[in-house]
Amino acid sequence: RLFGIDLNKMTTKRDENGVLIRPYHGPKVPEAMGVISGMMFLVVMFLYIPFAFAHYYDKDPKEFEFPHHKLTEFVAALLSIACMCFLGFADNVLDLRWRHKLLLPSAATLPLLMVYWVNGGVTYVMVPPVLSDILGGSINLGILYYVYMGMLAVFCTNAINILAGVNGLEAGQSVVIGISILANNILQLNRLTNQAGRENHLFSLVFMIPFLATSLALLYHNWFPSRVFVGDTFCYFAGMTFAVVAILGHFSKTLLLFFLPQIANFLYSCPQLFKMIPCPRHRMPSLDPKTGKIGMSFCEFKPKELPFLGKVVYKILRGLKLVYCVDQEDTVKMNNLTLINFSLYVFGPMREDWLTICLLTQQIFCSILAFLIRYKLAAVFYAVVH
Repeated sequence: RLFGIDLNKMTTKRDENGVLIRPYHGPKVPEAMGVISGMMFLVVMFLYIPFAFAHYYDKDPKEFEFPHHKLTEFVAALLSIACMCFLGFADNVLDLRWRHKLLLPSAATLPLLMVYWVNGGVTYVMVPPVLSDILGGSINLGILYYVYMGMLAVFCTNAINILAGVNGLEAGQSVVIGISILANNILQLNRLTNQAGRENHLFSLVFMIPFLATSLALLYHNWFPSRVFVGDTFCYFAGMTFAVVAILGHFSKTLLLFFLPQIANFLYSCPQLFKMIPCPRHRMPSLDPKTGKIGMSFCEFKPKELPFLGKVVYKILRGLKLVYCVDQEDTVKMNNLTLINFSLYVFGPMREDWLTICLLTQQIFCSILAFLIRYKLAAVFYAVVH
């Protein structure tokens, strides 16, 4: 059995200074329950396959050709998601290193990218009119487009995984993104008139409905105080599901707009992720046992010992007041570079459930902003917005 210790609870043992005692002793919570959500999603989707193509069964094959390419896309999408569920569970059990976590999604997307290539997937991007005289109306990226799609899968799976650490956050942000994709699909189904575009968004809709059903059930149990942990399995499962529908539904740029908080968290985290500033094993916020509120977590380092890029980044972050720093003789105590800690820096310590609500409110606001950019601002740069 896989169990984890919920560190940010009053019942977790601490010393007189409030520091956690190793080995950790506290409420045991079942780990990696995202695998149940992922498996239920896959079971539902596998059972749905016969119904998705049922209207072709009584057709005359001489008059109506069975859409083998659509079936292939469907199965390849489920294969990629199933691979990530398995690899995510392996990560929970084996505690893989980050360099392996970057490679796993790339391997899992290979079936999807091969099907995309075999079915003659589009590899060109539209150019804004202001640049069309120089670059033309569109640019064919060729193999670079496949690299972009592979990197999209890597980003989606890991972006959710690094914006985590409080009850309900991983499942909550995935539900908000899923609802945003669902709303975009419904909106596009009512706007588009061409059959190919409608089929793309209908494909996405079919995946998002069971995904939201299983994720909402998981969120119910993962909400504060958490009765289960979602684990890396759910983060990989959710990220790959988003990447799959965006790639095969041809709205990958719109998906990135829904990931604005995750992009901001990644950019803010880069100095620690790329070792410019010391990065502890866990950067999750910490509980103050005296107040019962969640506060920032910190890293300590000597500015003089930082590499050149680290010194530059540290000075910029401190100069722009994007970090909270406490000077201690020749060392500096600075908050860890995550969106969670930055929110605590801006809004102050708060209860864990209110922290999750604060972060999910940011996610919802960014989704609204994404729709405004996608359907209003895009019209400024493109003559036709599909």
